[in-house]
Amino acid sequence: MITLYHCNAARSFRPLWMLEELGLPYDLKMLPFPPRVFAKDYLAINPLGTIPFMIDGDTKMSESSGICHYLGTRYGPTPLVVNVDEPAYGAFLNWMYFSDATLTFPQTLVLRYTQLEPEERRNPQVATDYAKWFLGRLRAVEAAAGKADTLCADRFTAADISVGYALRLAENIGLAKDFGPNVAAYWQRLQARDGYRRAVQAETLAGEQQKVPKRV
Repeated sequence: MITLYHCNAARSFRPLWMLEELGLPYDLKMLPFPPRVFAKDYLAINPLGTIPFMIDGDTKMSESSGICHYLGTRYGPTPLVVNVDEPAYGAFLNWMYFSDATLTFPQTLVLRYTQLEPEERRNPQVATDYAKWFLGRLRAVEAAAGKADTLCADRFTAADISVGYALRLAENIGLAKDFGPNVAAYWQRLQARDGYRRAVQAETLAGEQQKVPKRV
């Protein structure tokens, strides 16, 4: 049984969504956010104290997009992964890495300096600068979403899951109002997927059952 450690709306939502799209059984362990502060016992499981953390037998992983790629290749074949012999293989990998390194990174600074830091340490200038950084990098998604319904390979893939999470995070921290029309329509398409809706439902139900608040 795959075990996934998850915080509500954190980047661990990527592998949760991937699990639902693949229809794989899993055990979802909910943690308060941020776990290294509010769930000290978790450090014995993942010394980094970060989310996500996935355990699949002897395999242990902490990178959200990497977990999605692992699940698709380990439990495939599946159209969610673009294979090395497909023309869109390079584009697929680029979007997978782009999703976290380029899109989610600046968002984490916006989140930190608008919500997570104590009031006296919050920094509107940092938050504004990195919000602009994120929105500038989002131009790549705006261009791609204007040409097709999905990012690559003419089908929905793990790349859409990985980038889609960045759009969910943007909505949660107040940046979705600045989406371009193509990104806004793309984000609506992603939210309409059954796999996405099941992942949100699983997240909500597990949080309620395990009595873990959405934000601490």
